[in-house]
Amino acid sequence: MTVLALTDNETAWAITLVVGLVVALVVWGLLEALRRTVNEVERSVSAVWTMGKRVAQNTQTTHLLGTTKQRGIELHEELQQHLPEGSRQ
Repeated sequence: MTVLALTDNETAWAITLVVGLVVALVVWGLLEALRRTVNEVERSVSAVWTMGKRVAQNTQTTHLLGTTKQRGIELHEELQQHLPEGSRQ
């Protein structure tokens, strides 16, 4: 039977390597969590940006609504002038 005896120096090296491995695994786990969070934020920002562009497209001519309302009123008044006397509103 062979007994493996480590010197104090070899024991310190082994402990250092194990601790280094644990630290490396913890750092890897934290970096992976950060990567996933960044990807999720990027997707969310992209969705918000797309919705913002759609809102901008849908509202780019809202300044014309006042003119449209005024023209509608003018059209209604014009139509009222052409209706017979008894059917005017």
